Amino acid sequence: MSTERNQNITESDLISGCIEGNRRMQEELYRRFSPRMYAVCLRYAGKAEEAEDILQEGFIKVFKKLDSYRGDGSFDGWVRRIFVNTAIEHFRRKKYLMPVTEKEENTIEGKSISVLDDLAARDIMALVQELSPGYRTVFNMYVVEGYTHKEIADMLGISEGTSKSQLSRAKVILQEMVKKFLNSDGEARYNP
Repeated sequence: MSTERNQNITESDLISGCIEGNRRMQEELYRRFSPRMYAVCLRYAGKAEEAEDILQEGFIKVFKKLDSYRGDGSFDGWVRRIFVNTAIEHFRRKKYLMPVTEKEENTIEGKSISVLDDLAARDIMALVQELSPGYRTVFNMYVVEGYTHKEIADMLGISEGTSKSQLSRAKVILQEMVKKFLNSDGEARYNP
């Protein structure tokens, strides 16, 4: 079976075909979205196997909820939201986030991360993958997905302070990781 997308199938035909249980349309939806959604899953997962689990869970939800898509906003955005929420649920179940005290939070505020400006986004994302799951999840939700600390706290069942602290710690750790990859001339040595 060909792995190329069938560009002749419209988005609305694809959606209605999937709702009707048409296997060809379901395969087409998977082909169109799996590479991008796998990248979303991988940002939250620690390893490829976890990302694949999240991807599978996400597609199950997409297929089950397709009839609730009303066309408000882009379909791509709707699918992406399901995958982000699936990844968040995955990590909420694993309890990777640890609450922190206000004293701990205050000790990490205000650290400079200007060294991050010297790396390309793909280099930073590769380094983000090396963060612990809790730090990586909050970093992705705040920096990549654009959630507020209040939204993150509500979604993960943590306090806003813990969200802020996790983000601050992630930035500090990233800064240290970046410094290790920079040579004395300030040029990146890390080329994935």
